[in-house]
Amino acid sequence: MDYFLCVLGLVLIIEGLPYFVFPEKMKEVLAKIPQVPAATLRVFGITAIIAGMLLVFIAKRLLQ
Repeated sequence: MDYFLCVLGLVLIIEGLPYFVFPEKMKEVLAKIPQVPAATLRVFGITAIIAGMLLVFIAKRLLQ
């Protein structure tokens, strides 16, 4: 559970950084999301999922 909370905290930090550092730019980016096709968003989503899974795999298997 400690590991999970640590990872969740890091995710929240990384997700929050752009909003803190570039709030005006984030407003522009978020306003453009409805114009992006759903298929493109799905590709970005699955790419992020796969990258995250690879990082977890590397961290758990190769770096122990």
